[in-house]
Amino acid sequence: MKKHFKKLIYLSIIGLIIIIYINVNVKSKTNDLIYHSLNDIPKTDVGIVFGAGINGDKPSTYLKDRLDAGILLYKSKKINKILLSGDNGSDEHDELTVMKNYCFENGVDTTKIYVDYAGFDTYSTMFRAKSIFKIKSAVLISQEYHLNRAIYISDKLGIKSIGFSANAREYQNYKYVCFREYFSRLKSVLDVARNREPYFLGNEIDINGISNYSKEDKR
Repeated sequence: MKKHFKKLIYLSIIGLIIIIYINVNVKSKTNDLIYHSLNDIPKTDVGIVFGAGINGDKPSTYLKDRLDAGILLYKSKKINKILLSGDNGSDEHDELTVMKNYCFENGVDTTKIYVDYAGFDTYSTMFRAKSIFKIKSAVLISQEYHLNRAIYISDKLGIKSIGFSANAREYQNYKYVCFREYFSRLKSVLDVARNREPYFLGNEIDINGISNYSKEDKR
């Protein structure tokens, strides 16, 4: 019994070391690519906004701040187009309609809005951005805790990217999501290593072509 317990302890220590190493490595490679100031961030053609939950027909606090950051970059002419990526898996949880309507209601030209209906996780978003939307470079827009992972995945998939922090307040459960991110970064490294392909792909929608924002969704 003691022998098995010691093995468990050793494996736990090794696992912890691996998680810490991966997180330090990912952050060290991406920290300098995260921008906090509108004045400092260079102009880029496309900004990608990641889904983050909704409350009925309104964006969650996290998502609202991401959308506001994307709209700010657009109105300040730091980006020309916005790719919205999120979970559109059911009528009860339709992030994309909420995100599209929010951008439209806040002055974004719908011909400049592109929509990824199958961005079920960060890896899927970036994989589809490369393979479906043919994006070669982008500003990734999210809270800071998430940007290291997003930039890491983006780089490994062949998209040159920088991040823009959408932190605009103190968030409920922020310490928890930061802790959970340690394991999410580990998963992202494994996803990249095995070249995971998202379940949903679909037809090409060139980011330099006609927007796939549906006119029927305008209000």
